[in-house]
Amino acid sequence: MTRTALRICPLCEATCGLVLTIDQERVTHARGDRDDVFSAGFVCPKGASFGALDADPDRLTRPLVRRDGRLVEASWAEAFEAVAAGIGAVTAEHGGEAVGVVLGNPNVHTMAGGLYPAQLVAALRTRSVFTASTLDQMPKHVSCGYLFGDPNAIPVPDLDRTDHLVLIGANPLVSNGSLATAADFPGKLKALRRRGGRLTVVDPNRTRTAAAADRHVAPRPGTDAALLFAMVQVLFAEGLADPGELAPHLSGVAEVRAMAADFTPESVAAYCDVPAEDIRTLARELAAAERAAVYGRLGSTAVEFGTLASWLVDVLNALTGNLDRPGGAMFPLSATARAPRPPRPGRGFTTGRWHSRVSGHPEVKGELPAAALAEEIDTPGEGRLRALVVVASNPVLSAPDGLRTDRALAGLDFMVSVDPYLNETSRHAHVVLPPPPPARSAHYDFAFSTLAVRNTVRYSPPAVPLAAGTPDEPEILARLILAVLGQGGPDADPALVDGQAVMRRLGSETADADSPVHGRDPADVAALLGGRTGYERRLDLMLRLGPYGDGFGAELDGLTLATLLDHPHGIDLGPLGSRLPAVLRTASGTVELAAAPIAGDVPRLLAAVAGGDERRSLVLIGRRHLRSNNSWMHNVPVLTGGSNRCTAQLHPEDAARLGLADGALARIKGDGGEITAPVEITDTLRRGVVCLPHGWGHDRTGTRLTAASREPGANVNQLLDGSRLDPLSGTAVLNGFPIQVEPAG
Repeated sequence: MTRTALRICPLCEATCGLVLTIDQERVTHARGDRDDVFSAGFVCPKGASFGALDADPDRLTRPLVRRDGRLVEASWAEAFEAVAAGIGAVTAEHGGEAVGVVLGNPNVHTMAGGLYPAQLVAALRTRSVFTASTLDQMPKHVSCGYLFGDPNAIPVPDLDRTDHLVLIGANPLVSNGSLATAADFPGKLKALRRRGGRLTVVDPNRTRTAAAADRHVAPRPGTDAALLFAMVQVLFAEGLADPGELAPHLSGVAEVRAMAADFTPESVAAYCDVPAEDIRTLARELAAAERAAVYGRLGSTAVEFGTLASWLVDVLNALTGNLDRPGGAMFPLSATARAPRPPRPGRGFTTGRWHSRVSGHPEVKGELPAAALAEEIDTPGEGRLRALVVVASNPVLSAPDGLRTDRALAGLDFMVSVDPYLNETSRHAHVVLPPPPPARSAHYDFAFSTLAVRNTVRYSPPAVPLAAGTPDEPEILARLILAVLGQGGPDADPALVDGQAVMRRLGSETADADSPVHGRDPADVAALLGGRTGYERRLDLMLRLGPYGDGFGAELDGLTLATLLDHPHGIDLGPLGSRLPAVLRTASGTVELAAAPIAGDVPRLLAAVAGGDERRSLVLIGRRHLRSNNSWMHNVPVLTGGSNRCTAQLHPEDAARLGLADGALARIKGDGGEITAPVEITDTLRRGVVCLPHGWGHDRTGTRLTAASREPGANVNQLLDGSRLDPLSGTAVLNGFPIQVEPAG
């Protein structure tokens, strides 16, 4: 019998609503949900291929346990018992610090990934936490932490109302947006044009987004911070800095002016390879726009000055009065955020509460750099990592120097991987716990609703029931938590983990004089929760105590899970609204534009501008494809092939100088090693730049990735040895690093 079901797409940050066609419990078709309050029917090729990914025959359906050196299928009870024994043996001898946790990108696309990792880390009592953030977005977290006192208070462009959108190192027509959740980015850019607005793109590559821009500026990769600083200098020098009504909420303006004085357009022009007058034009057009928003992404974050560039994006928004106002850069208000409280003194943001053992990298937002994972495992000495819990992560392909990571993982005493595939990383595990396909999982976007360009709330129950005896992903992670606590036996009750989280939150809320449940008995409040599962009860709790919630009776028309279930296409909560000063957690209660750690990194940028040894060499940048999402979607044949290939793109003049023909193999060398890749000659790329996609290199033995291994591609991160990091955030420099290129022979 054929039926339809609704599902929010978990395959990128656009979070589009889907209508799934289901025949005999198999997804046979997926289309956009025209009634979805956020995406209104938009869908990209990844969402349209939902059924193919859901039914991938290479997905694991039962746990794997290593016996006599081989991974073999086992029961769930056997798998969790093996986890308890393996982790227990390591912690008994070496303590919890000998166990690391590695969290990958897909975690933020699942309910389980939003609810359980913090409890897992707490159960292990480890400080060795590594996530995809230090391969991607951590510079934005750090810059916002210093600016606003909260690393998760990230302003996003108000796309529906802006007059001038400036994109730095972003290609949303391909990525669908990132750190700015916006379904149908192409449609929003067309609407910008229809209302007479302008699009400016700063990118060394003439991407699909850059080709659609009114103005495209192509600087040398990695120089965005200097270019943005020069724009700030122009605003001050020409009297164009005007925060307007934002001024009372700002501190450090004079200090920023002093820092910017040395970054004149003329002084940075050669470093950026952008004419000084073009930089002035960028600044003047930004200042002249009635409503403007500056937005930067991976091309400006995964670089050696990623935190400075991310900071300067919001400095420009603030100095032009476009921060926290309609049409500018605004702060979303998620339905599961804590309800607004009266302003309280903040503690600000800090890093370096602890440091990595080998290289002394400072902790940032509770994490250590992903680039340091291998050395923390393979460097002998007290405190080295001897076990890992890896959840939806493939650092062999995603982190620098995959060969070293590969060898390091092989030397662990124990490793458990929560992953639907036997991939380049999970093949080293002693236990693999596979979550069910997405159609059999519930969905709520905890992370992306905090970054959405319009406030909405949506929830998708499982579209297809689980097979008998198969746990859902929340239960897998809950039982994993119990296992690391030594409670992984067959009678382990995952409800204990959810119940503990509920009571901890209610204990805090009932003690808070500003909470709607202040003074009530936590057990009585917990008894009012709705939901069929532990994770639904937790969602109901967060919704009811959130900014739109019913406060357990305090607001009669407030939001609950039951209300949300009655609105399967979601509930529109309205456009973004101004949230300053309530969003601030700085000690001063202002937007602190000139935090000392930021100012302390400016001399390093000045030295780079004055230098120039590396600027004569070829540099490498990454690229995204509409049909890819890092390394985990290359095993779906309908999404690979065509233009979704692992090629080294070069400008025709560079190819001619190097003696490389289109389709020929090139040998590319970097700090961490060398790779070979076929050449693709294109005039969309500026001279001096080589462009390779991320997430390829599926050529290792011992995996079960049938489609991906047929066209494995090359792992671009093998060109890195992990030594190039943005020091403020610990983020690996994946863009704008020097390479050598020659014919492969």
